[in-house]
Amino acid sequence: MLEERFPDILPVIAVGLCGSGSECFEYDDETSRDHDFEPGFCVFLPDESVVDRQTAFRLERAYSSLPDEYLGFRRENISPAGGARRGVIRASDFFESRTGTADGRLTPAGFLAIPEHFLAETVNGEIWKDDCGIMTDVRERLLYYPEDARLKRLAGNLFLASQSGQYNYQRCLERGETAAAGIAAAKFALYAASAFHLIRKKYMPYYKWAFRSLRELGLPGDAPRLIEEIASGELNGSPELADAIESVCSEICRFLATDCLSQAETPEKCAYEINGLIRDNSLRNANILYGVS
Repeated sequence: MLEERFPDILPVIAVGLCGSGSECFEYDDETSRDHDFEPGFCVFLPDESVVDRQTAFRLERAYSSLPDEYLGFRRENISPAGGARRGVIRASDFFESRTGTADGRLTPAGFLAIPEHFLAETVNGEIWKDDCGIMTDVRERLLYYPEDARLKRLAGNLFLASQSGQYNYQRCLERGETAAAGIAAAKFALYAASAFHLIRKKYMPYYKWAFRSLRELGLPGDAPRLIEEIASGELNGSPELADAIESVCSEICRFLATDCLSQAETPEKCAYEINGLIRDNSLRNANILYGVS
């Protein structure tokens, strides 16, 4: 259809499936398909100077005329939060809605200002056609954090993992604040999961997929299982949970020693050592939590 009706713009558009939605992470299942899910794809356009509004409107009409059913899945009238997920989308709008910039040119501090799951959405999925690089070139720039940004975010997550897990969890229990202790344990699990993603240099997706992504990192040892057990709340208040927290902290420190980032024995001490490795003076001297979103 594109070749027959839009041959003039075919060389300058991109086609793929990426962005919001579990299917873009290959995580969709029967449960996730109950909302904001339908057969479809994305047609990304360059700016209006290349493809004008009238042509874009014609392309939107053409996309809407595609079959209502495909491989047993029906297209629905859905209006997901955050705008259109599929169909005809300006490439610049796609990136600007997630990063605040249309071209993906960010400073290390600029990377840290963006929630990590938005960055994950800019590089997930697949782009099948992009002769002019309107998506591929920007995705290359956003593929992962610059090293200074990674180190700053890693330092902040290590610091908070230690604070929430090794200190605040036990103190909350001693005060009889079991609900607060449960929150401290859950926060520890999320900070630890984020730290392992940063160690493996992979964006951590939205929290409901964070632990699935953690399992896919290929980490040796018990850390992924223990982190999920801590997050589940089933061990809250038990000696086993405190032991699990310490085991995860030990594994974090072991991984950092293997990467020659730190030889410290606690995540908090690792955090300060790693922060000291940052080359950019202003970023290194910023609060250690500057990179935590």
